[in-house]
Amino acid sequence: SRVVNIGFTQMKCVEDVATNRKHQAALLEKAAKQGGQILCTQEMFTSQYFCQVEDHRFFKLAETIPGPSTDLFCKIAKKYGVVIVASLFEKRASGLYHNTAAVIDTDGSLMGLYRKMHIPDDPLYYEKFYFTPGDLGFRTWNTKLAKIGVLICWDQWYPEGARLTALSGAEILFYPTAIGWHPQEKAEYGAAQHDSWELMQRSHAVANGCYVCAPNRIGHETILGSDGKPVSKDGIQFWGQSFVASPNGQVVHRA
Repeated sequence: SRVVNIGFTQMKCVEDVATNRKHQAALLEKAAKQGGQILCTQEMFTSQYFCQVEDHRFFKLAETIPGPSTDLFCKIAKKYGVVIVASLFEKRASGLYHNTAAVIDTDGSLMGLYRKMHIPDDPLYYEKFYFTPGDLGFRTWNTKLAKIGVLICWDQWYPEGARLTALSGAEILFYPTAIGWHPQEKAEYGAAQHDSWELMQRSHAVANGCYVCAPNRIGHETILGSDGKPVSKDGIQFWGQSFVASPNGQVVHRA
């Protein structure tokens, strides 16, 4: 009979990390003031989606955990008494990087991390160049508001991840995401690509009897190479449309 209000953000990112972090913090505070209790960011909100190219200069975007983003969000969580799931580019050690979600409880404590297990390597999604697959397993956290599980983006396509997380007690699954269209493909395949993405996660809700929440970024991003020229003529058009699916698979809210 408990009611827990979910808040998530979808935002357009710019090149400057500090600007993105400040924008994300403002959105989280806005969501908390509107009554959100468990808040989740989109995937890697501190930067544009640099995985459109394999380039060593983007490793400098990674941060430690604890670090500047978690330090700020722990303060916000404690101030408003909310849970925050923050998706970050983690620098674990020199030469060792992960696509990571940090879970922060209502008292501002950093409860733990989930490191993305499934790493894609597709045109303009060259994540294997940057991220080492996670080594922490599929995890749940018994926050003061609900028991939650966190997976990240490409994990969506693998039902085993959702199943194992739900079997460990998760009542709500969160999937911070960065997914969009290759603009040249949108007219022919765009509707089907979006439907597949949403349907897959709705099926996780049905199969596991839990809520599924998927915040996705927005914006049309074209990454510049080291020569100052776009690495792709068209870039990626991130489609947003963040949603919550109930345990019966129905979308109860879509941005």
